[in-house]
Amino acid sequence: MEALYEQIRDRIVGGGRITEAEALTLFEAKDLLEIGELAALANEQKNGKRVYFNVNRHINYSNVCVNQCTFCAFCKTAEEKGGYTLALEEILDKAKEASNAGATEIHVVGGLHPELPYGFYLEMLASIKKACPQVHLKAFTAVEIDYFSKLSGRSVEQVIEDLKGAGLGSMPGGGAEIFAPAVREKICPEKITGARWLEVVEKVHRAGLKTNATMLFGHLESYADRVDHLAKLRALQDRTGGFQAFIPLAFQPDNTRVPGAKGVGGVDALKTLAISRIFLDNFQHIKAYWVMLGLKIAQVALAFGVNDLDGTVVEEKIGHDAGAESPQILAKEHLVDMIRKAGKIPVERDTLYRELGEAT
Repeated sequence: MEALYEQIRDRIVGGGRITEAEALTLFEAKDLLEIGELAALANEQKNGKRVYFNVNRHINYSNVCVNQCTFCAFCKTAEEKGGYTLALEEILDKAKEASNAGATEIHVVGGLHPELPYGFYLEMLASIKKACPQVHLKAFTAVEIDYFSKLSGRSVEQVIEDLKGAGLGSMPGGGAEIFAPAVREKICPEKITGARWLEVVEKVHRAGLKTNATMLFGHLESYADRVDHLAKLRALQDRTGGFQAFIPLAFQPDNTRVPGAKGVGGVDALKTLAISRIFLDNFQHIKAYWVMLGLKIAQVALAFGVNDLDGTVVEEKIGHDAGAESPQILAKEHLVDMIRKAGKIPVERDTLYRELGEAT
């Protein structure tokens, strides 16, 4: 293994690229600290000691969904106890509250609602943008975009232009889950395929919008499935350059229906973040999503190739419904303190990674 580590180190320093086979070997290796050191080197070359965060707010407008994915504890049917759909006035109240508190981003995602008309989504974006014109709207996953296309009878390209016209500024990376068809069939058989997710996201990038990318790990997938997922993202990034950050999402097993899934331990989480940093040489940012990782693992991840801690979030429901034990909101000061105590430089950013200044 030492020879492989040296080869990878040389490639990182020289701007080279590791192979899928080498990434799989790293996943199977036991030396977490060696892998972490390589990831830290890769991150240092790209981002120095700067760690980004933003002041944002999540609005999950509805948990009613035509898909009932086994891994998801968030989704409900319209008749099920706990199902909800926010009225436009409630959504606007949350957006205004966030804007008044200094948020620069509103993050909007929800279920695939069987009854809401296509126009509702356009009106929602336009209304938020009118009420909070200075706030960036990061909204809807590729799964939602595909659904809107079916709902409206318009092409994906037309839907993207409609949403842009209503105020959409960028998209999150959700819905990717894991691309491997056999595993996807078990955890989310009703969801669009991995290939379709990649196709929709490529269209989004071609339309000039940036997105993030995610991978749900720690359920039924193998290490090989993770590497395959990373390789497909890297290939798409080679074609479009449209991804901003990669976000490995640690599976939360509570209240879900995936038999035999145990969730993610700290070692696996750190290893996955580190290998993602090493493998995804064409991604600028690797994000530790503290909502699903927990605060302590997210902070330690800053020594394992991570350079982004997401943001203040506020009222996240999807991960918490599945058992995430993290708080639902972090004060900006808490994020800054976490970063400083990790020996890094906290930098507030906007959604598109424009720096708003080093935090004081």
